[in-house]
Formats: sequence, structure tokens, C-alpha cells
Amino acid sequence: MPHHPRQPKLLSTLAALMATSTMLSGCILVTDTSRMNPDVFVQETAPVFYNPSSPPEPQPQPTQKQQAIPQKRQLYQTQFHQTYGMPVSNPVHRTYYAGIRDDGHTLPAIPYSRVDARYLRQEVDYQTMEAPGTIVVDTKQRFLYLVQPGGKAIRYGVGLGRDGFAWTGRGTIQWKAKWPRWTPPQDMVERQPELRQFAAAEGGALPGLNNPLGARALYIFKDGKDTLYRVHGTPDWQSIGKATSSGCVRMFNQDVIDLYDRVPASSPIVVI
Repeated sequence: MPHHPRQPKLLSTLAALMATSTMLSGCILVTDTSRMNPDVFVQETAPVFYNPSSPPEPQPQPTQKQQAIPQKRQLYQTQFHQTYGMPVSNPVHRTYYAGIRDDGHTLPAIPYSRVDARYLRQEVDYQTMEAPGTIVVDTKQRFLYLVQPGGKAIRYGVGLGRDGFAWTGRGTIQWKAKWPRWTPPQDMVERQPELRQFAAAEGGALPGLNNPLGARALYIFKDGKDTLYRVHGTPDWQSIGKATSSGCVRMFNQDVIDLYDRVPASSPIVVI
């Protein structure tokens, strides 16, 4: 390689700049030489280099300087994600569960990072004999499927009725409502007298963020008769994936709005 006549001068200038930056490091620039240590680097990036077939190696006691380095964080929650470095949740959920303004009501965002990822809206493979457009509620897995063509379905997480309050069968979404009123059945009022203020004779609970039916309700009929069971939203997002309601199928408000827009009245529904 040919020698450039200006190279020594350039190197001396760079050396002077580095010396100056070192003197100023107490206020402006922090030179962290420990990051040149491969053991420190591997420790900080352990979630990426995680090898499930190898037992964890004993880590040396950190020096005082190494103690200032941020400790390793558990970036990925499962062995698969640790191995392959995949994100825990799909970034599209930021859009699905963002706060929205709907018919004069402001729905807060769902803290989806605190929800079991299985219960977040997603398209899945789904083999079924049901026709596209059918709603299938799997009460054991606590999923609601909207059957799509080509062996696919849109899957939503749901909350379901407690033992003794659940309904199963084949019915029809007879009609739908935006921001519905809620009127508890008479037997529920008898079990819970504090609900009497919302009884049909009192006009029911007004639509709103605290209404138990949430932003939308789909009314399930069987053989032309109201089953009194609904697919509906809920302000209690933490109930999704659990059996806590009095028989109805609860969804995140953002999800029930999405479902409402996808299915027409008279759509078939199967609860298994």
C-alpha cells in the first residue's frame, strides 16, 4: 500500500482529538471500554444468543465498573422467541387496540401488552364444515372465530359465562345494536337486587363506557326466540379469556366493533 505523505499528520490530529474527548468524558462523553469485553457483550445480548440445549454457564462476579452496566433484561417471554428473536406481540395490535372515537364516545386503548397474546385478534388457519361468515364460539378455548374462505378464520379472544350460566347451541344473530342499552333479565335482578335500577321497568342502563354491553351487541336468537344471550363488548378488558360473565360472550370493545362491521344481521352462530 503506498504511503501517503499526509498520513502521519492526520494520525497525530486524530490522536489529539481522542485525547481531548477523553478529558471531557466526565461531562460530555462516557467512554465505556467494558463493552469491548466479549463476556459483557454476550451477557447483555443473552436473549438473542440463548441456546436452550446448553446449560447456563456460571457468570463471573461483575467488577465495580461492570455493575454500572444495565443488567440483562428478559426481552422475550418464551423459548421460541428467545431462540429466534421474534417479537412477543404483533405491531399491528397497536392499531387494533388503540383508543378511538366512536359515535360520540371515546374508547380508551386496550393495554394489549398485558393480555395473553392468544386472545388478541389474528387471522388463523381454521378447518371447519361451517360456511364462511359463520360465527363459531369455542367455549373451552375461549375463542370466537369468524369463518373465512380458504380454510381461514379471524380469531378473537372472548370472556364467557360462569358454570351454570353458559349457553351452547346453534342460533342466529337476529339483530345488532351500536351502543345498546342494557336491561338485565328478571332472574338476574332477583339474584342481584342492586341491579333493579337497570331493570326494563326503569329503562335499562344508558349507553356509555360503563355499560356492560359495551360498544356493540349482537343478539342471539334460536328458532325465532330471544335466547337472552349476546355477543357484546365490555369495559372490563381483563375479563377476556376468563369465565366471569352471566352467560354472554364478551369481547374487547375494539374487537366487537370490528366483528359488528364484518357480519350482517341473520348471520349464523354456533356456540360449542
